[in-house]
Amino acid sequence: MSQAFLSRGLSVAAIAAAALLASCSTPTPEAPPPPPSVTPPPPVALNESVAQAASVYVAFVREVGSIQAGFPDAESIQAAIRKGAAYEPGQLSRGMIAYGSILALQSPEYVAGVRQFATDPAQRQQMIARIVLDPAYAATLPGADAAAGLIVSTMGKDIASLTAIAEAVEGDAYTIQERRDPRRRWAVTPIANRDARLQGAKTLSVTQLPSAEESARLFAAANSGSGLGLTPAQHGAPFTPAVVNSLAIAALAALGAAGDDARTNTDALTTESNNEFCLNMSKLMLFQCLAASRPSYEDIFCTGRHIVRDLAACTAQYTGPAQSPATPAVTVTASNSTPGGANN
Repeated sequence: MSQAFLSRGLSVAAIAAAALLASCSTPTPEAPPPPPSVTPPPPVALNESVAQAASVYVAFVREVGSIQAGFPDAESIQAAIRKGAAYEPGQLSRGMIAYGSILALQSPEYVAGVRQFATDPAQRQQMIARIVLDPAYAATLPGADAAAGLIVSTMGKDIASLTAIAEAVEGDAYTIQERRDPRRRWAVTPIANRDARLQGAKTLSVTQLPSAEESARLFAAANSGSGLGLTPAQHGAPFTPAVVNSLAIAALAALGAAGDDARTNTDALTTESNNEFCLNMSKLMLFQCLAASRPSYEDIFCTGRHIVRDLAACTAQYTGPAQSPATPAVTVTASNSTPGGANN
């Protein structure tokens, strides 16, 4: 009996010793929780409607940029007027803003700055909703200065080129009146069928078809972020409302939210009243100028002032004043007289 009691005592002691050892051992650490899943953002997506709108503006600027001073005959002046009158102000304004959005998408800083917020699906949806509700939010996102810089610098080259052409054409309206200029004989002759010429310019003020080739080039550049060969530049706030809309379209595209299913949003953002007003006023000034013009040299002035210069001025109004106190802002000019005294 004492042996059995001793055996039970040893068993209890062994269990107690094991329990003591277990309480003194280092516990096995628990496995860490898995990291939160990161959802890759959808690819950059901009619909073809925006590229088509931009192509109209790009093609028109190219056409107007081909107008040159030194008209050899009266018909060449009329050809320039037909070329420069062939636009609908609302469509051209929308194209300008659309083109700005594609330029903004060439900024890797802006695209990356926006896309960093797109890995969380909920946050991405919140950003999309906020940009649609308040486009100005897009101008506060990282890289906005770099995107705006591409817009302002690229379109600034067009502004400078068009302004130089305008000055040459307007100057030619005076040069051609000089007695030593062999063109003077026909330049001072009253224009035949003045009313038909004016009506023809009005008839040309209709919606233009987009360039298929230009649309494809811009569409590819927008969705790839490359292909236009732009030089990086910076342009800080404040931005014009039209540039803000361009940045908003680009931001939605960077979030993958400007594809074909989002045309309602992008189409709305290409509309901006101040931008469109400038081009509407330019077209009205052209009609008034042509209505008052009699000899061909006055038509030259109308071409330089209210086709070429006003296009440069409205583009400059879109980009906003240069960030230099030494550079005055360009505004649409409503001249009170053409060379020779004809009112416009």
